[in-house]
Amino acid sequence: MAGIKVAPRMSDEAVKAKTGKTWAGWFALLDKVGARKMDHKAIVAYLSKHYEVRSWWEQMVTVTYEQARGMRQVHEKPEGFEISRSKTITVPIAKLFEAWESPSQRARWLGEAIAIRKATPHKYLRITWRDGQTHVVIGFYPKGAGKAQVAVQHSKLPNAMAAKRMKIYWAEKLERLRQHLEV
Repeated sequence: MAGIKVAPRMSDEAVKAKTGKTWAGWFALLDKVGARKMDHKAIVAYLSKHYEVRSWWEQMVTVTYEQARGMRQVHEKPEGFEISRSKTITVPIAKLFEAWESPSQRARWLGEAIAIRKATPHKYLRITWRDGQTHVVIGFYPKGAGKAQVAVQHSKLPNAMAAKRMKIYWAEKLERLRQHLEV
């Protein structure tokens, strides 16, 4: 596909099965209607008005088109860059949540002082990161008896390099958390 800056994260087969078109089909269509000159909301509105595609797919097609045409970088959102990482750990959700909420436990695997802004036990934590500018939301999800998933979403990162660094950082920290808890 000519002009692609970033390869789509989903196969042509998958997008065609859900939307009726391949990436090349969507990109040609959006090029034809002048989407390169539209902002994100305008592209989504166009898709919503003219095609019967679920809203999630409207967003997926729009973001992938923007990335492919160099209008948006990977992980870029209107308010900055955002990354996420998750890990399923073989412990009950209460123990996983406690490892984040308890400052003494958190110090053993995270090694960072964080300010928890809001906590809903066994569901999520909202924190302001140490830079005072970016935000982290940690979600907790039960995955059966004695198993739970933690998902970290770090937003308002200033640029692609910061997003890349934090994606690596959180992968390492979640692995340390798993090692700390699965003893």
